Amino acid sequence: MEALLAAASNPAWPAEAVLVLSNRPDADALGKAALLNVETAVVNHTRYGKDREAFERAMNFELDRAGVELVALAGFMRVLTPWFVRLWAGRLINIHPSLLPKYPGVDTHERALAAGEKVAGCTVHHVTANVDDGPVIGSAEVDVRADDTPETLAARVLKAEHLLYPRCLAAVVRNEETRVVEHVLVDGDEVRILAPR
Repeated sequence: MEALLAAASNPAWPAEAVLVLSNRPDADALGKAALLNVETAVVNHTRYGKDREAFERAMNFELDRAGVELVALAGFMRVLTPWFVRLWAGRLINIHPSLLPKYPGVDTHERALAAGEKVAGCTVHHVTANVDDGPVIGSAEVDVRADDTPETLAARVLKAEHLLYPRCLAAVVRNEETRVVEHVLVDGDEVRILAPR
């Protein structure tokens, strides 16, 4: 979220951040967004029990009220219902900390290390009803080191996420394909931004 808000603060970036919406009232993101004068809202999922659609209808109300045209998920750890996904089809994107289709869901870094992967990374994709299964917008990869732990690998992948997500979101807003391949050094680590797989 911080990387997206930083990108949105640049007048040349093609989108405006109009709302940070959280399902957790204690989310750090709310305070960070408020400091940047970005409107915030909370729809606490615990108030809706098991009625996921009622929770999502409340979220949708807040999104509509703020005039949101495109939703960029960042740290939102809830599976969305087909109703919400259909409502926002083509306007709902997510970032996932693996090179999809490998390792959807959670524990991505642990699973990549256990499998002996030489490369890991992240993927920005359109959200569909299946978890981490939508069309890829772009990806970024980093090398896996012999001494990596899930935590050290996650830290390097997070740097790649911060580079990739704003680029992909801008491409979606401009209706461009992310065909650029570039190599970027971040704190001495190479990050490779890739075209869709």
